[in-house]
Amino acid sequence: MGKMHVKTGDTVIVIAGKEKGKKGKVIATYSKKDRVVVEGLNLVKRHTKPSQNNPQGGIITKEAAIHVSNVMLVDPESDKPTRVKMVQQADGTKVRTAVKSGKAI
Repeated sequence: MGKMHVKTGDTVIVIAGKEKGKKGKVIATYSKKDRVVVEGLNLVKRHTKPSQNNPQGGIITKEAAIHVSNVMLVDPESDKPTRVKMVQQADGTKVRTAVKSGKAI
């Protein structure tokens, strides 16, 4: 439980598990559980009762959360997975930077 290296809207690549090697965009982050939801990955089927939102009910397919240690940020320059470091700029602001290329994310 703590600070995560990815944020909502980041493009990530899965580095472990059944979805290994696939890329996607982070939809949601759960920092207390150290999990992220990636668009179109780790799909699960849920049997739902009819409700106001879904009057039909039935089996719906949706994304399940993945542990944050199993995803890596994609380097904007090389389109490959990279670690992230915080770099302080001359004006004092901190920017997330790709370790591989040194580019700001």
